[in-house]
Amino acid sequence: MTLNRFWSVPLLVLVAASSQGVRGEPNVTRATLDNGLRVVIVRDPLAPVVTVYQNYLVGGDETPAGFPGMAHAQEHMAFRGCAGVTADQTAAIFAQLGGYGNADTQQTITQYFSTVPAADLDVALRVDAACMQNIDDAQSEWAQEKGAIEQEVSRDLSEPTYKFLTRLNEDMFAGTPYAHDALGTRESFDATTGDMLKSFYTTWYAPNNAVLVIAGDVDPAATLATVKALYGKVPKKTLPARPDVQLRPVKSETFTLSSNLPYTLAFIAYRMPGTDSPDFAAVNVLSDVLASQRAKLYELVVGGTALGTEFALAEAYPKAAVAYSAAAIPVAADPSAIVASMRAIVAHYVKNGVPAELVDAAKRSETAGAQFSRNSIPDLAGAWSQALAAENRTSPDDDIAAIQKVTVADVNRVAAQYLVDSNSITATLVPSPSAEPTSSKGFGGGEQTTSAPTKPVVLPAWADTALSALTLPTLKATWTDATLPNKIRLIVKTETASPTVTVLGRVRHEARLQVPHGKDGAAEVLGDLFSYGTTTMDRVAFQTALDDIAANETAGYDFSVRVLKPQFSRGVQLLADNVLHPALPAEAFAIVKQQTVELADGNLKSPAYKTARAVRSGLLPPGDPALRETTPDTVSTLTLDDVKQLHAATFRPDLTTIVVIGDVTVEEAKATVQKWFGGWSATGPTPDVTLPPVPPNAASSVNVPDQARVQSEVTLAEEISVTRFDPDYYALQLGNHVLGGGFYATRLYHDLRQVAGLVYNVDDNLSATKTRSVYSVTYGCDPDNVSKARDLIVRDLRSMQTTNVTAQELKQAKALLLRQIPLSESSEDAVAGGLLDRALIGLPLDEPARAARRYVGLTADAVRAAFVKWIRPDDFVQVVRGPAGR
Repeated sequence: MTLNRFWSVPLLVLVAASSQGVRGEPNVTRATLDNGLRVVIVRDPLAPVVTVYQNYLVGGDETPAGFPGMAHAQEHMAFRGCAGVTADQTAAIFAQLGGYGNADTQQTITQYFSTVPAADLDVALRVDAACMQNIDDAQSEWAQEKGAIEQEVSRDLSEPTYKFLTRLNEDMFAGTPYAHDALGTRESFDATTGDMLKSFYTTWYAPNNAVLVIAGDVDPAATLATVKALYGKVPKKTLPARPDVQLRPVKSETFTLSSNLPYTLAFIAYRMPGTDSPDFAAVNVLSDVLASQRAKLYELVVGGTALGTEFALAEAYPKAAVAYSAAAIPVAADPSAIVASMRAIVAHYVKNGVPAELVDAAKRSETAGAQFSRNSIPDLAGAWSQALAAENRTSPDDDIAAIQKVTVADVNRVAAQYLVDSNSITATLVPSPSAEPTSSKGFGGGEQTTSAPTKPVVLPAWADTALSALTLPTLKATWTDATLPNKIRLIVKTETASPTVTVLGRVRHEARLQVPHGKDGAAEVLGDLFSYGTTTMDRVAFQTALDDIAANETAGYDFSVRVLKPQFSRGVQLLADNVLHPALPAEAFAIVKQQTVELADGNLKSPAYKTARAVRSGLLPPGDPALRETTPDTVSTLTLDDVKQLHAATFRPDLTTIVVIGDVTVEEAKATVQKWFGGWSATGPTPDVTLPPVPPNAASSVNVPDQARVQSEVTLAEEISVTRFDPDYYALQLGNHVLGGGFYATRLYHDLRQVAGLVYNVDDNLSATKTRSVYSVTYGCDPDNVSKARDLIVRDLRSMQTTNVTAQELKQAKALLLRQIPLSESSEDAVAGGLLDRALIGLPLDEPARAARRYVGLTADAVRAAFVKWIRPDDFVQVVRGPAGR
């Protein structure tokens, strides 16, 4: 899980004697309780939502020798029961709160986080406080949870980039706690016991070893009083000494790993100063500079040497960090050449220094990013947690202040000191040959009985009182919806969380209907050419113009710009110029065309593509437009005129919707969009870009070999004839939330993970459009358990068809869906994205409120009838990627 960059909000009047104010923070309340718990409350009225981060200052560093996943295992056990709250109760509570709760174990911290309606903050805090008092680390509970956490290990070990990072840490940080990340190993979990977990919990889980961050639409004084009442009675503990980190010199080396990616990846990694170092800010700026599209690393892409490049921080610990340069090249290419090119580029900057203008651009971008992080309540809470708990700062502002002080000389000094070959490790991830998919006889069929309804869960009185009523969310339609003279649909919503504006747009299109036959790949080539500037500015000049206003812009069928309020008009001007007048230079076309040929060749041979292709081929009838493929041959036939004609034919204002959200009035937004997009026109009737309906599929089973995976990844999917506009869509979604979406409180997670320990994740999904819908269940497990897991899934689906869900399950699923509606609007991006999606499919913009009323009125009979009518447990297309399942 990732933590986004931050900003800091101002401080409120403090109410506790132990609180300590910081000048200039009027929306932040800080306090330290008598037992040592540090509390930060950040008021943000963006939405009626609050995010809670319970940060414990313990992680992979503190785990016992030989047990690298101990902290991770303890994190899992917090969901198996805490003081006065059982595992089933915890799951039921968070399901009814909306299901937005999770946890994360890092090298130095363990985080428990949840986003809930603001009115339910007390419930979320009570659960967290219960776990600070005690966690049930019973051996019987661990015996069940061990299977799930071992599947998490198998999942990660099936990803080539994770295997690279694991090996990298072992080499880069040999002899230190950083050498092993917090995930753990199957071997260490097999040797772990409940008593060992309890000892770890007793040692490290303490209020004086924790930071509680609460952000959202809250009353700070009342919230702090609640925190003191719930957490204040937990006694502090005497903490042991932290493990010492003594870094050894990096032993430079080169290694190769097998991969399942459609291209070869080459890495050069360098050890850098950690978050404790005063040079860490310069490291961030250096990383941004080298990652710039105006820097020399990206020129490898522009020149056709690489398919893609990146420079970034991979790990950031207190005493050290890891930065890397990376390049993707065709499978058949020699990685030694690209490694030499990357080394030469780094050596050039070390010798000659980095461009001052790129340092300035990086600092502007970091500052603007800090403003944008105010537009999301979960991101805001995460940023404060990262700053205080992971980096030992006093505020997220500390990082921005440090970055603003960075000079070109600082960046050059850090580059010269750390970007040296003796401080580096080189790795290449080379795709392994993949055998062709094979049909199989399928799995399952051994268990046809239905399961008994889940036993009712009796909630603690404080939770039952708060969650007993189903309340319709109150969503205010505070947007305007207009059509401009050229038929662009423009939706505007004013939000003043930060002095920023976000523009999201989409041109409705369907390449599989609009691209001429034999020209598959034209849309991909066109999409990659937008980054080469406009007819008035070349690639570098256009990127410079964006950097000058610290704008983040993308162009294509999906387009966007994020910009500070004073630069709103200039940002939209640049966006419109790129979308409407892309340069499409001949030299760039030749390079992008060749890159697309090489990517298509690698993609067709990759297990990921073969898996997706097997699913589509099982679901769709022969000759369906969605079965068209981009191949090296189809791309090779393309001409520049083909791409220009595709842009002219498919980019139409009458197929375009634009959403503007942020610190801008309706009048300003409309005038600005009209000014820069108003001259756009289209000729002829608006084309139909909707795929035709398809009949239900027949059952099939395919195995896609993948030598890199140790875990079988299973997809069960079927075409169903319901559409997004069918009333039964809502009954199916409600039933789906009885099956999944609420962790252990829902049937699939309860049966496959909590009880059987067969999986780490199991996800059920209904993807519905105007004409086509797919119902799917996906999971990962050991090869020997593919059939067992499928049998349980089919059993649970049959139960939905033969027996009404219980009253408690129905109420819980309704509560889950109702609370997810306001939670889905906890950021400006989420609000804008939701408006855009609803507009493009043709739903009312207030569809969430309408859906809420539908869900409340649904009965158990309606749910069962919908599953009987539409779901066919015997007709799944089953595709297993990785080891053949049994």
